[in-house]
Parts: sequence; C-alpha cells; structure tokens
Amino acid sequence: MSVIMSEIEEEIPLIPQAAYSDAEKHEIFNREFMPHINSMYNFAFRLTMDEDDANDLVQDTYLKAFRFITSFEQGTNAKAWLFRILKNSFINDYRKRSKEPSKVDYQEVETTYNSEEAAEVDYTSDLRVEAVQDMIGDEVATALNSLPIDFRTVIILCDVEGFTYEEMAKILDIPIGTVRSRLHRARNLLKDKLREYAASMGYKTEE
Repeated sequence: MSVIMSEIEEEIPLIPQAAYSDAEKHEIFNREFMPHINSMYNFAFRLTMDEDDANDLVQDTYLKAFRFITSFEQGTNAKAWLFRILKNSFINDYRKRSKEPSKVDYQEVETTYNSEEAAEVDYTSDLRVEAVQDMIGDEVATALNSLPIDFRTVIILCDVEGFTYEEMAKILDIPIGTVRSRLHRARNLLKDKLREYAASMGYKTEE
C-alpha cells in the first residue's frame, strides 16, 4: 500500500480540499478537465507513439483526475495539473514494465547552460520557429518524434502547448534552470534536424 501511495503522490499533487458531492465532482470535471482532452491525447501520442497506448494513457489520466478531484485546487491551471498526471503516469508505466524511457545524460549540458555564461543566452530566440508552433508538414512531425523523449517533451510543452517555464517545472518536477537548459538543447537538436527542410521553406538557417 505504501508503494502504491508513493506512486500516486508522484503522479498527483495531493492537496487536501473540502469534500464535494458527486454532482459537484462531475461539474468540476466537465468544466475544468474535459476541454483539454484533445491536447491530452496529442501529448500522450507524442510520448507513446501509439494510438492505442495514447488512448489508454489519457483514459487512465482522466480516471485518476476524477478519483482525486478533491486534490485539484480550483482556480489553478487545470491543464498543467492534468499534464503532470499524464506525464508521471507515463513514466510509472515504463517503470512497471522495466522499460525506462530514453535517457539523456544532461549533466554536461546542464552544467554548461546553468553556468554564468548561460545568463547571457537568449533562450527565446533559439527556435521559436513557425514550423514548430504550427506543426506544418510531415518533416516537422518526423523530426520532433525523432528527438529523445525528454527533449521532445519540453518542445511539446513549451512551443506547442504554450506552458510557461514555471508551469513546465511543476509538470516535469525539475528546476526552472533545468527547464531552460533542456529546452535550449532540444530546440538546437530540432533546428539541426529541420535545417534543410527550413531552407526549402524559405526560413533562415544561419547560426
């Protein structure tokens, strides 16, 4: 039981709230959570790369969201809350299967980008390219899907879903400095993959 509760606490920020009636739970669920179901599926599919697994992950996330709905603090970002549950459910599912997601050694990258020199880097100008935001063409989707899972995730959360650094830090359970450095690296990786395609579409590709 303690192991199960530990996993739940990792997936869902358990904040005790006042009890709700069944009618109130359904009202909150429909108002706060259901509008985000398409974004949730898109995120799940980008993580799993499989339609059935994505559907299962979304269903599992919404079941947990309803079950622990009293832990959701009304007035906060419901979408970020759901994304955190989904992301942690995805990771825990891999743990249970003993198949960890692709891991990247961030130590060298994060040491570099969290250094004093990193303070001078303009992260916002790296690759806020229209191609990523609008998801145009199969080339973009293929390039994005080819990134390691951790890098792919930060691109999706920031450049596709529009989460702030603070929200991403909560969703991913990492410091904001790590979010910045990981996103910087992810955008550079994606830019390298899209360089030839971007040139053909008329985008500047010079460093």
